[in-house]
Amino acid sequence: MPVNPTPGFDLQPSAERVALPSNYITNFDFLNQYLPDTYEKEFERYGNRTVASFLRMVGAEMPTNSDMIKWAEQGRLHTKYTQVTLAATGATVGVLTVNDVLNPVGSNIAVRIGQTIFISDNTAGSNLTNKAVVTAVTATTITVAFYEALSVVPTATNLTVMIYGSEFAKGTNGMVDSLESNDVFFSNKPIIIKDTYEVSGSDMAQIGWVEISTENGGSGYLWYMKSEHETRLRFEDYLETAMVETVPAVAGSGAEAALSTSVGAAGTVNAGSEGIFYTVGNRGNVYGGGNPVALANFDTVISRLDKQGAIEENALFVNRQFSFDIDDMLAAQNSYGAGGTSYGLFDNDKDMALNLGFTGFRRGYDFYKSDWKYLNDATMRGGLTAGAINGLMVPAGSTSVYDQVMGRNAKRPFLHVRYRASETEDRRYKTWITGSAGGARTSSLDAMQVNYLSERACCTLGANNFFLFQDA
Repeated sequence: MPVNPTPGFDLQPSAERVALPSNYITNFDFLNQYLPDTYEKEFERYGNRTVASFLRMVGAEMPTNSDMIKWAEQGRLHTKYTQVTLAATGATVGVLTVNDVLNPVGSNIAVRIGQTIFISDNTAGSNLTNKAVVTAVTATTITVAFYEALSVVPTATNLTVMIYGSEFAKGTNGMVDSLESNDVFFSNKPIIIKDTYEVSGSDMAQIGWVEISTENGGSGYLWYMKSEHETRLRFEDYLETAMVETVPAVAGSGAEAALSTSVGAAGTVNAGSEGIFYTVGNRGNVYGGGNPVALANFDTVISRLDKQGAIEENALFVNRQFSFDIDDMLAAQNSYGAGGTSYGLFDNDKDMALNLGFTGFRRGYDFYKSDWKYLNDATMRGGLTAGAINGLMVPAGSTSVYDQVMGRNAKRPFLHVRYRASETEDRRYKTWITGSAGGARTSSLDAMQVNYLSERACCTLGANNFFLFQDA
């Protein structure tokens, strides 16, 4: 067979020496002809990206087997009314009208004949006070006999009345009527949180050139392992952030219509739940207008704690700026004396004074400070303008509440999570695989579906002992 006269390549050189971009080798050609010097490991430029840490430190988890979690909290032991008006009927007697919103609504005032009361004028700059014994009581009025002259009785319409004891004449009967304890009832309900990850069977068998390292120490060259792991981490973060951020859907809202499978009695809302921020913002203490950067500002926080449960130990979970503000506030208490350097509240310990990253301090109560990554992360609450929250103060320890399921008082952490569970179903953290890949044999789908589910609610007990720090 004769040789083909047309060769498969030219014998004469065809290249020209022309300095044009078209003469340079393309990236595609380069990657096909030469082996690049590759870094097989990912660079973790954002470090540990998870934000879940808060509830792990302060919150316990315990099961519940109901759609409704209900508990009772103690009311105040003593009675004080702060919106009282006086209709003076003489130099020695008067009638006080209580305008406070009574709890429960529609009840009578908790004042009885024979009790002694202290009357104070709420007008700014006033020093008018008087004391009196109660001689008659109606649902909203108190008839009193003054201990002091009428001229000392506050005449303003903005009065406070405080009960401090009782006094009876000789040979008289005892106290008429008694007081019944009336606890305050609160409730919350769990929400269902879900996520999923899907990868085809073919991609599961595909080897990549980047070695994947996961936060739990695993590694490999299967790219889907990274996405699956990140889905799990993201879901675990949402288990915490949902408990922090969730709010109940108001009646008639779009969320209620979209999420409720059935609407109960009038006024019942079946979508959403009461998260930590919502609960503390509505039933707790809120410090607005920026951080308490001076000791006098922080003292207002302490004064409020005095009027609440006066919990001895409290944990502050703050963003970076608030953490700096606390460090600066405490460092400013260090002063220089005439005879040398004084380290003030640091017991003249120089090393302690110079370490300005304070983690704990005492002023009236014990406070422990911890940076909360959730408030710093740029993809979460870090850098927000409207609705910015700088920190949360959580009382440490537990409190006594009446557990309606147990039918008795029980010790519960101030902050804890309740997850749905029974003898046959545990919904604390469920994960399962469906499809036909990755070991699953549940359907004909040529893929692996990793499913995640949890049903849980956050219970904030004694919200009056919590503090929320925000800009506005």
